[in-house]
Amino acid sequence: MNYFTPLLPFIAGWALLLATDVFATIGLYNGLLQLVLFGLVVCIPIWKTHRMSYVDIGWPLGLTVIGALTWLLSEGDPLRTALVGIAYLTVGSRMGFGALKLWSTGRLKQEFPRYEYQKRRWIASGKTNTQLAMQVDALWQGLANASFLAMPAFVIGSNPNQSFHFLEIAGMLIWIGAFAMESIADTQKLTFLRAMKKAGMKNKVCNVGLWKYSRHPNYFAEWMVWNGLIIAAVPSLMALYDRESFIIWLALGAGLLMASWKMYATLVYGTGAEPSEYYSVHKRPEYRAYQKTTNQFFPGPVKSLAEHT
Repeated sequence: MNYFTPLLPFIAGWALLLATDVFATIGLYNGLLQLVLFGLVVCIPIWKTHRMSYVDIGWPLGLTVIGALTWLLSEGDPLRTALVGIAYLTVGSRMGFGALKLWSTGRLKQEFPRYEYQKRRWIASGKTNTQLAMQVDALWQGLANASFLAMPAFVIGSNPNQSFHFLEIAGMLIWIGAFAMESIADTQKLTFLRAMKKAGMKNKVCNVGLWKYSRHPNYFAEWMVWNGLIIAAVPSLMALYDRESFIIWLALGAGLLMASWKMYATLVYGTGAEPSEYYSVHKRPEYRAYQKTTNQFFPGPVKSLAEHT
């Protein structure tokens, strides 16, 4: 049972959508499509190759499924459903096509370090059946798409109001800014790595641009992408108050908060900052100094090494 415990919150989240009056149908279609997608694109390849890197294809493609379903099936204001649908399609396509490019160039033939770190964790916690643990890990990410990560889109897409609340505008502006920040951070790191390769300098620490103020500005920006969507969903959640029972309505609000928390936990502790830094410390001699001068997740001013001596 210990292997399957991580699935329980996400199963509960999907069950919540199925229990609503407004989202039962779209929640059912989305959940089934996510399970089929992850079964074919993630779970079967994991079983055949013993590598988890295929999650990086399945998860973002699952976001495009959410975006398409929201745009096509939601019964709210057409402009609002189009905007949130496009937001999910944009995020999912950006990461999904990037992962497919890695697959086409053979990069997925080697396990990504963050998933190697995950296997270390399982063994340390007594989960010796790595194959089962990998399948469960893949399933919870598919169920996350079926539950909490779909809630902002479905809630926003249910709102029939033709006028936009200031929180919706603020949320979408945060989304745009965060998406731009993530793209800039990724571009800055890629440019840095290419420059170091050209100069013949190996294992150097990227501390330029946004990376000067956060060790993981791309992860922070990804988290803010979701926070922008959640903020934009608040007026639509309020509009649902008279359409669902109080308990269901309250649970949907908690589900939106859960989306933010789960994304934060994943980006910092799960497959994000923590596993990345485990390998960076061993691979890059200057990384420990970088850790002392630069915030891990939230951007902030550069600290001097003297503060740590």
